[in-house]
Amino acid sequence: MNALRSFWNSPIGPKTTHFWGPTFNWSLPIAAAIDTQKPPEAISGNMTTVMCLYSGIFMRFAWVVKPRNIHLMVCHMTNETVQLYQLSRWIRAQRGTELKKEEADE
Repeated sequence: MNALRSFWNSPIGPKTTHFWGPTFNWSLPIAAAIDTQKPPEAISGNMTTVMCLYSGIFMRFAWVVKPRNIHLMVCHMTNETVQLYQLSRWIRAQRGTELKKEEADE
């Protein structure tokens, strides 16, 4: 019971935005993970790049903010990983499209 009370009253507990921000932010990596089932042609390279930059910046923020927000950092690390995977799928699809176009031109 003391552990639950300590968590409830902590500076990163459910009474704060340090808890609820990362909790709702998990929708980003979950949506990206679901999108891995879609064809790579449906991926926006620009948006995926922006999401990679966003998560990189906020990983740093989560590390330096006081109190340190590990929950937010793990969320953005997960999002960064999934977004980089999506970006690699998009790049491979773009290369494949270019190769097919070159073969058709020959």
